[in-house]
Amino acid sequence: MKTVVLALLLFLTCTSNIQAQESFYQGKTIRIVVGFTPGGFYDRWARLLARYIGKYIPGNPEIIVQNMPGAGSVVATNYVFTVAKADGLTLGMPSASIYQDQLVDRKEVQFDVRKFNWIGTQDKRQMVFYMRSDAPYQSISDILKAKEPPKCGATGTASTDYMLARVLEETLGTKINIVLGYPGGSEIDVAVERGEVICRLMSIDPYFGREPFISWRKKGFVRLLVQTGKKRDPRAPDVPTLNQFMDQYRTPDISRRVAEVMLAASEFGSPLFFTAGTPADRVRILRAAHVKAMNDPELLAEATKGRLEMGPSTGEELDALTREVMAQPAQVIERVKAILGQ
Repeated sequence: MKTVVLALLLFLTCTSNIQAQESFYQGKTIRIVVGFTPGGFYDRWARLLARYIGKYIPGNPEIIVQNMPGAGSVVATNYVFTVAKADGLTLGMPSASIYQDQLVDRKEVQFDVRKFNWIGTQDKRQMVFYMRSDAPYQSISDILKAKEPPKCGATGTASTDYMLARVLEETLGTKINIVLGYPGGSEIDVAVERGEVICRLMSIDPYFGREPFISWRKKGFVRLLVQTGKKRDPRAPDVPTLNQFMDQYRTPDISRRVAEVMLAASEFGSPLFFTAGTPADRVRILRAAHVKAMNDPELLAEATKGRLEMGPSTGEELDALTREVMAQPAQVIERVKAILGQ
C-alpha cells in the first residue's frame, strides 16, 4: 500500500512539474541575443535553432533572434548577464572566445563566465587565416620576412580573428596589423574586397560554407595560409596546421600551452547561455530541448543544405570546459594578458 501511495505521489509531483513548465512557457517569447550583425554564422545558427528548439520546450514558446553587435560580443554578453531578467526568457549567444576577456581582466567585462548557465552549442570553430591572393604575403614565411605587417580586419579583442592573430605572433613570431571596430565578419569581408584590409582570421566553416568565400575561391581571390585544427581539414588538404608550423619553428612549451588555452575557443562554437540566477528547472528544460533539437532530422537537413557543419556540445560539457579554461596558472594567464594587450 505504501509503495502504491509513494508511486502516486511521485506521479502527481511529476505531472505538476510538467504542468508548471507548460504554464510558464505557454504564450511566452524567448529571445536569443546574438553578439554580432545579421548574416554571419552566429546569426545563422541562432535563426536555425530558433525555428526548431521551441517545439521541444513545454508550452512551445515563440523564439526570436535579436542582434546586438559591439566589442566582439561583449556588449551583448554584458546585457544578458546584467540587464536581462534571470527568468529563462533571454538567451545569449556570445563569441566563442568571450571567456578570454574575463581571463585577462578587461575593464569592460561585467560578466562571469563561470556563472553562466550554458545551454549548449551547435558547432565547433576551427580557424583559418585567409589573405588576398594579390597581396605580397603568399605564406607565413613571407609575413615573417616582411618589413611591414599585413593589415587584417577584426571585430573586437574578444573575437576569434583578433585572438588568432595574437596566437600566431606568440607561437611563430608573425606581425599582423589588426584593424579593430568592424561590427561583424560580413563587414570585414567587404573591407577586404575594397582593399581597406587584405586579410582576415576566421572560423573555417563559414569560409567553406557561404558567400563571398564560395565565389572568392572560384576566382582565386584569396588563399589560406594556416589552419588551427590538429589535423588538416579535408576541405583544405594543402594548408599547413599551426601545430606543423610550431614544430617547424620550434615553439617553446609555454607558448604552446598559451595557444591551447586561447584556441579552446574553437570548442565553444556558437554557445547559448542563461544568466546567473535563472531557475534551475528552466535551465534543465532548455538543455534538454537543445539536445533534442540537435537530433531533429529537419534541422540536420537544413544545416546540411546551408553548409552549417554540426558539432554539438551539451551545457554540461561547456560547464566543464569553462572550469578547465578558467583555472590556469599565473604564468599562462600573464602570457595571455600580454598577447591580448593587457
